[in-house]
Amino acid sequence: MDLYEKISEDIKEAMKARDKVRLMTLRNIKKVFLEAKTAPGANDTLGDAAAMKILQKLAKQGKETAATYTQANRQDLADEELAQVKVIEGYLPQPLSEEEIEKAVKDIIAQTGATSMKEMGKVMGVASRQLAGKADGGTISRIVKELLA
Repeated sequence: MDLYEKISEDIKEAMKARDKVRLMTLRNIKKVFLEAKTAPGANDTLGDAAAMKILQKLAKQGKETAATYTQANRQDLADEELAQVKVIEGYLPQPLSEEEIEKAVKDIIAQTGATSMKEMGKVMGVASRQLAGKADGGTISRIVKELLA
């Protein structure tokens, strides 16, 4: 069962459980998935890798929106947004710890033979592909800078 089908099944379960937050979040995810499937050049398919990228994007947007609400002293809206983010994160793989990211980046630096900050782009390109979905780009970038400095 791919991620799209899993979301559809979970919508039914959320309806039965009368879980409004989960239902609303899952319907939004399915809407975005459908838009991606019907986009020009998508051939009416949506692979799990593309679906994961969409989920990561939605989670990131939700966190940013919640931060904006918090700055505007609207904690009620921020809490609602964070509840939706929690549902989305349930479908994402567990993120790597700082130590695991650092180990992976050290291996990538060894593979690429990078020795200075001038080669950060080369390391980031490989690291971004290998750690996609498992680590935040900002965290990867910070660790690469620390190790190459």
